[in-house]
Amino acid sequence: MASGMPSPRAEAFPIYGQDERSLYSHSQTNGSPGFACNYSQKVDYAGDGGAVEQEQNGEPAKEHYKKENKTKNLQKRRSRRKNESLLSSLCQFIADHQIGLAANLLALLVMTHVSFPRARHHTRKFWRLSYPNSSSEKYALGWDDAFLVVFWLVVFTGLRAIVMDYVLTPLAHLLGLKNQKDKTRFAEQAWILIYDSTFWSLGMYIMCHSDHWLNLRQLWTNWPDREMRGLFKWYYLVQFAFWVQQIVVVHIEKRRKDHWQMFTHHVITCILLFTSYGYHQSKVGNTILCLMDAVDILFALAKILKYLNFQTACNIAFGIFMVVWFGARHVLYMLVCWSVYKDIPKEITYGCYHGTNANLKGPSNVPDHFDHLVQPFKDPQGLVCWNNGIKWAFLATLLTLQVILLIWFGMIVRVALKVLKGGEAEDSRSDDEESDEAHPNEASEKSHSQPGSQRNGSTKHQSFESSPLEEEVGVESINLILRNKSPNNRYRKVGSTTSGVHLPSDSKELLGRIGCDKGA
Repeated sequence: MASGMPSPRAEAFPIYGQDERSLYSHSQTNGSPGFACNYSQKVDYAGDGGAVEQEQNGEPAKEHYKKENKTKNLQKRRSRRKNESLLSSLCQFIADHQIGLAANLLALLVMTHVSFPRARHHTRKFWRLSYPNSSSEKYALGWDDAFLVVFWLVVFTGLRAIVMDYVLTPLAHLLGLKNQKDKTRFAEQAWILIYDSTFWSLGMYIMCHSDHWLNLRQLWTNWPDREMRGLFKWYYLVQFAFWVQQIVVVHIEKRRKDHWQMFTHHVITCILLFTSYGYHQSKVGNTILCLMDAVDILFALAKILKYLNFQTACNIAFGIFMVVWFGARHVLYMLVCWSVYKDIPKEITYGCYHGTNANLKGPSNVPDHFDHLVQPFKDPQGLVCWNNGIKWAFLATLLTLQVILLIWFGMIVRVALKVLKGGEAEDSRSDDEESDEAHPNEASEKSHSQPGSQRNGSTKHQSFESSPLEEEVGVESINLILRNKSPNNRYRKVGSTTSGVHLPSDSKELLGRIGCDKGA
């Protein structure tokens, strides 16, 4: 159209040629005709058949609808933040009062036992093994075993806090650690070293005095053996309590980047312990626990040497750790899997059994319905079945775990080779290895250069405060802020305290977990 000529559109719709904002005036830029909406005209922008009337101040209805949605979303986010804040405050309260809560619960239990003689039939279940059989000097299984698990969950909660605060943290100071975060890391790893060393030794003692020592075929004999020796039963239930307590720890303490990996690992471990206990396969559970705990001992030892700056000793411990990892988790572990495939059909007569050891009846045909799979947990003396399907489900779970372990070990090998070829890894620490006392400017600079990679609470706080109120902030950031405000945030879960099943997101994080760099 020639310059200066009036637009037919402007003549037909005078408002279009004025300075008023047109709802679809931008459409002319791509060749489509524009048009104007009358102020009283209603247009459906919600997509649900509803109409939004344009504002009298000339604001388009679409913009008005977006602003309303933004306001509603902001209100929802604020409500969600409030709920998360309450949950985080509760978690922080539990984390800061682990000793007091555990002591009060145990004191309440003792007072109830002493003051109410009629309740002693129930209270003694918390610290005594249930279902004793005087004739066989063994113990049967049942739901009353849950009392002992709860008791030791509370004991571990208080004991861990006491040992870390009043024994291991002062020991770290005596050994020359000045940084508070290093002291906390040292205390966490030392606690894991103490626990794993104690229960690995106890597990090895039980296994050495059993019929399945150096004879994997004996893992499956006399099934279903519905009774256990007292020490063995106590060991298994206390191990179960420890892993349940680890699930509590990862929720009440500061979240790490690998929070969900740790949580998943702990849940799977508890499921395996629970199902093996109910299906009377505790002998193989004892074997696998010993294989895993041996590796965790060396891992915790290498981390302690790292914090104490014993470079050569750390390198040696890490080398031994890799050898033991491969031998325990890939050679011996696969022998157990092979035994599941090869020996179970020879040693276990497939079918269903019910009753106690004294009057065990079976085998009978496996029912067609799936209710028999949960019967061992409903009635410990009721129906318990074994067939080829259960065997393959059991084996598939173990092999899935092996795949994860192989991926993990491959990453360890690659990072170890990188360290050997590249010398000292100055910039290899993961975010959770950084110091709390980092300079604010340095922390701010790192937060801009590496967005989303920081786990330092102060950095998160600075980022949050500098943001406008309407900006959406993730739940992780809010949790970190709340937990950082407390000066008593002592117990911080480290990803290395698990059995090594969770996978780090990158090689730098992995290097920070297993490397022995002097700068860490």
